[in-house]
Amino acid sequence: MFSPGLKNELTIITSDVTIRQANREIPEKGFVKQVKESLFVPSSSNSQMTVVCFVSGSGTNYREIVKKNPHHRYVVFTNRPGCGAEAIARQNNHHVIELSHIPFLSEARKKYGAGMVPRNCPERVHYEQEAAHLIEQDIGGNPDIICMAGYDQWTSDWLVDRYYPHILNVHPGDTTKGYDGLHWIPSAKAIIAGDDFIRSTLFIVDKGEDTGPVLVQSRPVSIFGSLKAGEVQGHTGLLEKLCQVKDYIHGLKIDSWEQFRQLDQPEIQQDMESVCTVLQDALKVAGDWEIYPFAVHELIARGRVAVDGRTVFIDGKQLPPYGYRLDEESKK
Repeated sequence: MFSPGLKNELTIITSDVTIRQANREIPEKGFVKQVKESLFVPSSSNSQMTVVCFVSGSGTNYREIVKKNPHHRYVVFTNRPGCGAEAIARQNNHHVIELSHIPFLSEARKKYGAGMVPRNCPERVHYEQEAAHLIEQDIGGNPDIICMAGYDQWTSDWLVDRYYPHILNVHPGDTTKGYDGLHWIPSAKAIIAGDDFIRSTLFIVDKGEDTGPVLVQSRPVSIFGSLKAGEVQGHTGLLEKLCQVKDYIHGLKIDSWEQFRQLDQPEIQQDMESVCTVLQDALKVAGDWEIYPFAVHELIARGRVAVDGRTVFIDGKQLPPYGYRLDEESKK
């Protein structure tokens, strides 16, 4: 599967990385496997999963997954050799596979423009095929699960078709409410909708943007409480900015992110970004870093999760659209 001239770009070392899923299209109904499939089946002779983490940056989600249980077989794949996650992987003595996406997508960037390379263009698919070849060659087969842990490239339909439903991703918002988008945008959508709480969502990656079947959602994180804590930590004026943003939204009867982003009010938009950046950081700690390790180790590694098409089961019981919520678990 290797391409002439690219073999020298392929290196395997010791280190770590995450994935981002994009494209607004809703996946076609026929693409998923319509057979109930357990994500992992532990046995008395083999309770160790092979977990491949895709990373591109600091690797904090990977770090938290490993911290919960370091005894599985972890392999780290990164598209950005030398990223911060590699230092964590070296400390963990985990195998790292590096494959830069840049030489694969350079011609596509010239053709489409920076940031405009289509999700399913041949160049991206070729890159993923090479990556999958390296990973499967290294581990001797398919991984039990793939954890997108800060990976900054789109994933194509080819990758989903190859591994569905074994690819997981975490999102800083409630995907069942349509709070998609990058970075702080999901929190902004929650504020515009009038929510008092925000959640992180762990889902199975499909062919859409944050549209995959939900496996786990975090406990609700208070918007007011998070901003109050942020002020204590030195981020002054957050609650005042939140009030100003809300008053402006209500005054103009803005009810969508699309309306808000089109405003010619840079000060209000800057206030929203400042508020939501703090919320995103709070949600990473109280949301992402809780639900990712929980899903991997308490649910999947114990053989509790099965998927039939887009329907998710835990312990044989079908989950609601919002998945398994940690706050409901605490009430049992």
